[in-house]
Amino acid sequence: MEYSNLIFAQMGGLLNTEITLWNAMIRGYAYNGPCENCLSLFDEMSMRGIKPNNFTYPYVLNSCSQMGLFGVGRKVHGRIIKSGFWWAFSVGNALFDFYVKRVESLEMGLLKNECLNDARRIFDGMCEKTVELWNKMVGKYANIGDVKNARHLFDEMPNRDVVSWNTMISAYAKVGNVAAASDLFDQMPEKNVVTWTTMLGAYAGVGDVETARKVFDKMPNKNAVSWNCMMSSYNRIGEFQQALDLFVRMQFENVQPDSFTFVAALTACSNLSNLESGKWVHYLIRDWPKMGVIVGTVLVEIHSRKSQRCNHDFSSDAEKGLRPNDHTYSCALFACSHGGLVDEGREVFKALERDLTVKLEHYCSMIDLLCRNDRLEEAESLINDMKVKPDIAVWGALLRGCQERGNVKLAESIIRKAVELESREAGVHVLLSNIHASMGQWSDALQARKVMEEIGIWKRTGSSSII
Repeated sequence: MEYSNLIFAQMGGLLNTEITLWNAMIRGYAYNGPCENCLSLFDEMSMRGIKPNNFTYPYVLNSCSQMGLFGVGRKVHGRIIKSGFWWAFSVGNALFDFYVKRVESLEMGLLKNECLNDARRIFDGMCEKTVELWNKMVGKYANIGDVKNARHLFDEMPNRDVVSWNTMISAYAKVGNVAAASDLFDQMPEKNVVTWTTMLGAYAGVGDVETARKVFDKMPNKNAVSWNCMMSSYNRIGEFQQALDLFVRMQFENVQPDSFTFVAALTACSNLSNLESGKWVHYLIRDWPKMGVIVGTVLVEIHSRKSQRCNHDFSSDAEKGLRPNDHTYSCALFACSHGGLVDEGREVFKALERDLTVKLEHYCSMIDLLCRNDRLEEAESLINDMKVKPDIAVWGALLRGCQERGNVKLAESIIRKAVELESREAGVHVLLSNIHASMGQWSDALQARKVMEEIGIWKRTGSSSII
């Protein structure tokens, strides 16, 4: 993009007002980044009197979505309505995707439902609707548990593909309506492995593992997800030997296991106290870079289950020869962070404090876990109680929590502490700028960038003044 921008900047005369060239650059920045430059060019077009067209707006909307600037995107929508390009399929499709991504960015609640209504209005107003668009709209209703609207749209579809049926079956499975899911399953003209696995999961989800196994045995084709689903179902009801037997059978049928397969198998081995099988499963793992995450996840599951059943902890595991080290705790905290397991993460961290010396990377993982789950105050308290001096990674983790919450005041205090560390890391300053930008505080966002320049941290940036 740097070379393209150099050529583009040197163009003059009529070429500099050619909409095709501007669209090419806007498309390039939308695909390759930075997205800020896409919006900057869009602003500059208006200042030069160049009118955007139906090839411009989709990439601008996509950039707004990528940066989380949904307020800016809504203003772009207003310009689209005024310009009359809302009727174009490419623009309508981009608007629909924009509002769908806005829904995905929100937690459950009234605002999320309201944003989904915006997506629905765009959908209803589109002159041409592909089966993929119908599926996406049905899927969004399914994701929030609105089976009534999902089924209404499903029944209205002029054409359906296998994804349409799978989406609707999954919607019923999600709310536990196995009878309705089974009815659609029986009506479905053509089923694939996803269909069968979804139906298997529907029965397992309501505790009917026996029927789930019957579905599993009838499946004409199975993939790793199918096996994982059945193994996990047995683990949930305490049938650990059944889960391990499935893993063994899976090897005989030459089905390639994934990380979830190994987690299920190792969990079964642990609960059966079957060390030999555990060693065999361990030996089969070939993707060693993922080994830490796999073991960490299993440790979290085992620790959580034993805490509820026998009040065991990592120390009691150590008595059996499974003594965790720094890396073990790092993996466990990482798994908790990415799995949203706040309570389990706290227990792991307490065990770490009791058994070993807490290092900076452990603090960073714990703070990341708390911030990812909207425990900003608890994360800040943990930093204040740290027995070692926080580094830039720790402050960066807390700053990301500020970005999620929109806490500008705390973010600014973090930046001051980062400056005191004399860090050359631009990331924390960029985060502060983005926090201001996401709240529409453009002058403050610009000031944050200027501070970077003043202390010698330079990062090329774009800007937007869309109104």
